Formats: sequence, C-alpha cells, structure tokens
Amino acid sequence: MAEEIKKIATRESYGAALVELGHQHDNLVVLDADLAEATKTLLFAKQFPARFFDCGIAEGNMMSVAAGLSTCGLVPFASTFAMFAAGRAFEQVRNSIGYPQLNVKIGATHGGISVGEDGASHQCNEDFALMRSIPGMTVICPADDVEARAAVKAAYAHQGPVYLRFGRLALPVFHKQEGYQFTIGKGETLQDGTDLTIIATGLMAYEALKASEALAAEGISARVINMPTIKPLDTELVLKAAEETGRILTAEEHSVIGGLGEAVCATLAENTPVPVLRVGINDEWGHSGPAAQLLKDFGLSAENLVVKAKELLKK
Repeated sequence: MAEEIKKIATRESYGAALVELGHQHDNLVVLDADLAEATKTLLFAKQFPARFFDCGIAEGNMMSVAAGLSTCGLVPFASTFAMFAAGRAFEQVRNSIGYPQLNVKIGATHGGISVGEDGASHQCNEDFALMRSIPGMTVICPADDVEARAAVKAAYAHQGPVYLRFGRLALPVFHKQEGYQFTIGKGETLQDGTDLTIIATGLMAYEALKASEALAAEGISARVINMPTIKPLDTELVLKAAEETGRILTAEEHSVIGGLGEAVCATLAENTPVPVLRVGINDEWGHSGPAAQLLKDFGLSAENLVVKAKELLKK
C-alpha cells in the first residue's frame, strides 16, 4: 500500500457501469431527478437518450415511475442523492417498490458525511437504517471503483429491489480488476488477523486496511473484512471472525444507529456474543466543511480505528 494509488469516486463508477450495461441490455432504463451531472447518469443519457428519463425535482414521483416501468419488463435504475432517495422518497420506495417487491434499482449518490460543504441537510447518515427496515430490500455500499462497477452489474442481475449507495469523494482503488468477483450478501477478508477483526463498509474499508498496518507495527494482529452488502449480511463470515478473533470493531460512514454496526451486533448477540465497538457517526448532526476534514472530525479515519482497536483489546 506504499505505492501511489489512483482515486475514483464511486458515483463515477456508477455512471460508467450504467453505460456498459446499457450496451449489453436493451431493457435497462435510467431515471434521474434533475441531478444527472452530479450522479453521473448524464453519461448514460448522452449515449441512450431514449432510455433516459429526467423526472425533475420530484423524487417520490420518480420512484413511482420506476415502479411502473419495472412492471413492463424494464429494469429501471432510479438515481438521485442518498438524502432524497432514502429520505424524501421513503414512502414511495416502501409502498410502491418494496411492498410489491418490484425489480427497481436505486442508485443513491452523495451518501454520508463526505458530501462535505453541502452540510447536514444533505449528509445522509441514515440511509442504511431506512433501507434495511424495508422487507426484501438489498442494501449495498461498495468500497472502491472496481467493487462499485461490479455491484451495479450484480444489482441488474438480481431480481428484486436494490439500494446502492455511492459517494462524492474520490476513493483509493485497492481492488484488482483481474479476477475480482462480487456476490451480493458476501463479504471478503482483506487481511487476516488473530487479535481482533475490523468489519468495514464503503470508504472505511481502505481506512481499516491502513489501521491494520499501523496496528501490525505495534504487534497487534487485526483481521480486516470488507462488507459491501449491509443487507443481507454475511453472517457466516461475521460469526467466524468472532469465534476466531474474539473481538469485533465495525466501521461505517453512517450513523451508529441502524447501520452495519447494529446489524453485526444483532447477529453476534443472538449467536456468538463478543466485545464490540462501533465506529461511525454518533447520535449527532454533521456540519459543513471539506470532506477530508469532516471524516477526521467525526472519527472516520485509520488513526481513530487504531485508537478504538486498542480500547477494544482492553475489554
């Protein structure tokens, strides 16, 4: 990890993957809510204008339109910021997509605190919790460009509603394209370890890898698991880590309420109770500022994971 590593925002990956899928599948359509340039669906719109629908600033209506299109044999990707997809349009996602179990994919960009200068109103740290609560909804948060592109393709192939969360901030691309496979509901062990396990999702996966390196320098062996699918959770991998390392640290760019940490805790409490610490946004609002600084301010950094790992080892 010492060499220079390229960085790509996963919203860019989303736009690129839609174009690739568009060439392969005539039944794929894309909807946006007047944010195509920001969500990167504009890439699809330019190549397939007849299969792109700008629904304007009416996110709830867009979800209902996507629901209708899915009943006509089409596979719609409804795209907007996470705050609007999960927050503003929750009722339509729940009742028009989730309840009838329709084959709609929701591409939610600009998730989490790293939206930065847009401030608390747009920093959606509640979307995992909201979408996890909808029966039958699959929830995915990829960690880098390679994983994001693969996740979009997996979402297309999956029958049923899928919520995909992408970010605005450019992230290090640490997966190798060659040989990479993405499976919905499966996590991956990025680094083996014996003293504790860090289970991370989204941009926190790379921070967990950096934390593992720092801990190793101090003689602490930390396993790192990347968990791109928040729901359904890879419970087998979680329980194996708990049994083998005895302590779990979760890390997510989301509220500690209702996200990955709580999903992991519920699994452990019912099967293999072990000490757990959750790193995420605590029960507080975000604020405006540069993304990198906000991540540090709210403890979403490798440095804080090292601190929390040492706290956990004392339990």
